[in-house]
Amino acid sequence: MKAKELKRDFLRTIGNFLIDKAVNLLCKSLKVEIRNKESIDQLRKENKNFIIAFWHGTMLLPWYLHRNERVAALISKSKDGDLLAKLLRKWNYQVIRGSSSSGGDIALSIMVDYAKNNSSIAITPDGPRGPAKKMKAGAVITAKKSGLPLILVGTGYIKKRVLKNWDKFQIPAFFTKAKIFYSAPIYVNQDLDYNSTSEMINICEQKLNELQAEAERF
Repeated sequence: MKAKELKRDFLRTIGNFLIDKAVNLLCKSLKVEIRNKESIDQLRKENKNFIIAFWHGTMLLPWYLHRNERVAALISKSKDGDLLAKLLRKWNYQVIRGSSSSGGDIALSIMVDYAKNNSSIAITPDGPRGPAKKMKAGAVITAKKSGLPLILVGTGYIKKRVLKNWDKFQIPAFFTKAKIFYSAPIYVNQDLDYNSTSEMINICEQKLNELQAEAERF
């Protein structure tokens, strides 16, 4: 094994050990403003499940806020996905492994099954490889087949570091102000044909981008 690969594997091992402690400390330090929280609260009050969708680059805080709830999460089968899956399991998510490029059809079927059997769903609809902020079909199709409402989530931070990877992953600074904006519930008609479903995916992509842009305005 090459020295570079040994170093990478060593860093992953350290990351596996420290990530949950570091992320918990970071997220607990944030001063979070939540807009339209009543969309989620009303569904919970009625004991109804839902699907939440947020861009891959903004996923840190939404994952944290929905920990310890009855939520299943779709995570890629990559090595980076392994790290995220371990963190989410510690936050009591039910983790589904798969993506549009690997295990996609099976993962989608499992998501729909979870959605129909008393579980909410969380998904990054542009993951795991992008293009960034371009919505793939999974969230809308799951909403269509399950009948659950889809709620889009925009996330913003006053101070943050933006990584130079495909999704421009955002890491907030400790103790910074953060915004979470929820959309109103979106119900996807189960009788939509292929073209209408594609149009709905485009509509949701536009709405999520608008919500994200609004959350990032400080």
